[in-house]
Amino acid sequence: MRRDVTSSLTLDVAGPARLVLAIAVAEGLALDESLSVTQDGSPLDATELADQHGTRLHSVDATGGRVEVRYAARLEGRAEAAPVDEIDRVRYLRPSRYCESDTLAAVAAAEFAGLEGAEVLAAVSSWVGTRLTYDGTSTDPTDGAAATLLSRRGVCRDFAHLVVALLRALDVPARVVAVYAPGLAPMDFHAVAEALVGDRWLVVDATTLAPRSTLVRIATGRDAADTAFLTTIGEAVELVAMEVSATADALPEDDVRTPVALG
Repeated sequence: MRRDVTSSLTLDVAGPARLVLAIAVAEGLALDESLSVTQDGSPLDATELADQHGTRLHSVDATGGRVEVRYAARLEGRAEAAPVDEIDRVRYLRPSRYCESDTLAAVAAAEFAGLEGAEVLAAVSSWVGTRLTYDGTSTDPTDGAAATLLSRRGVCRDFAHLVVALLRALDVPARVVAVYAPGLAPMDFHAVAEALVGDRWLVVDATTLAPRSTLVRIATGRDAADTAFLTTIGEAVELVAMEVSATADALPEDDVRTPVALG
């Protein structure tokens, strides 16, 4: 499978600020890639930082002005399966900022009692997908899984947070992954859940907006706090424009009952 991904950000930076970008595909995936950052037309240096699970951050120091970020990558074939670290079986069972699994424990127990293994993933994915309405204007960036369940509306990160919270409440280690998503409409950065079943990390996307087998990993963590495409430190930064594209040479059919690993 061949996949091509691009992203561009236009930012207005009020003064000295550090921009930390999470837009590059994860370590070991890209066959060919490029990244450029300019401030008022002059190039800025980007320092790569290694985060968990192959996440690659790029840190840029800007002094102020119009900053343009351009990234492109081409991938051929599929990546190896995500490795399993024993600490993951502990880390990704804990409640986190946006995935309040302790708050939702009673809901999870009532709705999914008796299910095991991969069937839990399909059941949670279908349950969340049929109870939430995808609505790009419905949620606040600080909303967590509990607020999403109450509102019954959200965007991809809200779907992913609720899936992760329910799975953790069922003692299934789960985390959030930011991805490029060929087939997604409207095109944007996308967020999905990843759950550990046995010795495999399997992807769960309750939005069903893109084939899981085409997704390209960018950043992986506890929730959106670990996977944001932009973190800023210093003076105010305004996102003026953003454009994302992701294409694949094939868009296969996807069945939530079939286990799929990100690659």
